Amino acid sequence: MDLFSAEGYWLSRLVFQRALAVVYLMAFVGAVRQFRGLIGERGLTPIPRYVARVPFRHAPSLFQWHYSDRFFAAVAWLGVLWSAGLVLGLADDLPVWANLLVWAVPWALYLSIVQVGQVWYSFGWESLLCEVGFLAIFLGPSTVPPPLLVLVALWWVLFRLEFGAGLIKLRGDRCWRDLTCLYYHHETQPMPNPLSWWFHRLPRWAHRVEVAANHVTQLVVPFLLFLPQPVRTVAAVVVIMTQGWLVLSGNFAWLNVLTMVVATTAVGGGLWSALLPVDPPAELSDMPAWYAVVTIGLAAVLVVLSYWPVRNLVSSQQVMNTSFNPMLLVNTYGAFGSITRIRHEVVIEGTADAVPGPDTVWLEYEFRGKPGDVRRRPRQFAPYHLRLDWLMWFAAISPGYAQPWLPALLAKLRDNDPPVLALLRHNPFPHLPPAHVRARLYRYRFTDRRERRDTGAWWHRTLVGDYPV
Repeated sequence: MDLFSAEGYWLSRLVFQRALAVVYLMAFVGAVRQFRGLIGERGLTPIPRYVARVPFRHAPSLFQWHYSDRFFAAVAWLGVLWSAGLVLGLADDLPVWANLLVWAVPWALYLSIVQVGQVWYSFGWESLLCEVGFLAIFLGPSTVPPPLLVLVALWWVLFRLEFGAGLIKLRGDRCWRDLTCLYYHHETQPMPNPLSWWFHRLPRWAHRVEVAANHVTQLVVPFLLFLPQPVRTVAAVVVIMTQGWLVLSGNFAWLNVLTMVVATTAVGGGLWSALLPVDPPAELSDMPAWYAVVTIGLAAVLVVLSYWPVRNLVSSQQVMNTSFNPMLLVNTYGAFGSITRIRHEVVIEGTADAVPGPDTVWLEYEFRGKPGDVRRRPRQFAPYHLRLDWLMWFAAISPGYAQPWLPALLAKLRDNDPPVLALLRHNPFPHLPPAHVRARLYRYRFTDRRERRDTGAWWHRTLVGDYPV
């Protein structure tokens, strides 16, 4: 491994590129399926209204120059098809310059979507995909060695992702320090999955072990990424296993999966060769001089941009999931600095009665992922991202998170708006729109083993009252 190339990571690059293309594919598919109801011309927070008040320099995007639902759909479908081609390896044998251009396309397309996605695209895994996707542009085709500086940049992303998340926990909720956060987290996380009920029912000593292991993984292991092999591979495998545990226990869109994807770049080629029946070329071409210069320039830019996230890491006022530049490069990350102890859910109901009274029958709207019907088992959606369901979790924490989109959602439901209804699992008014809709707040908790056996319900809920909209 010399100053510019890392031949031993040829197969690591291949695994990373294929896996990243799969994440891109999921992200673009989600955009295709959800944009009309959320950010389309008649969506809850329309893009035209947003770009009219936010200039290009603050949100660089193709949609600053032109927007229509048809154009957005074309961009998103292009992203789907382009990502599928990358999954199939259609860019692997291109010349270096062509490979770089091919990988720049999905990055530019997805950055354009994120920049106008507003609250629906405000999650840390969106900026993470943009940052990682940008670095992927410079990894090059399979015919040349991977650039060492780009690999180091990806390890730097993984370090900030893990170490930042670890610090925000230590500086945040006391339960991270006394190892009790997982007494609550599996039950109160944004979107439980089919195994979350079982994780919540683990003995408390196991929950404490989970938290302690998380601290080691996030506060110690990241430093090992910059040590020689095989230590670096061991560190990457620990990260992959830890993130896999999180995939089993909850729905966090592609956050955990993309973290695992980045970690694959730190796994030595020897391990990949033992696991995968793929042999590198007998001889790789020399890295073009211009390509080496480009990677050096990239590294210099990243060093400069790293000032702000490093300052944030050492600050006692550390913030999570923040970008310091409009291109979403070299961001700061983190999750669950505080843990909610009680789960609340906003339940939306409608009625056909023109004048609601004491005997009015209210019918519930069912969402795809978030808890509703207490007898419905939580489902697995990750790495797919249900954006409306995630925002409903935030709305249950505070009405401040529900503005301005929740009042708009209720108005759309009163009109039986097709793009918005497509975001839901069940519309109780399939033929005529309701005369009235309302939002109510419930306290949810997982049933215990006896309740689960006697009632078949996964949840128990208690009405708190009407939700202010």
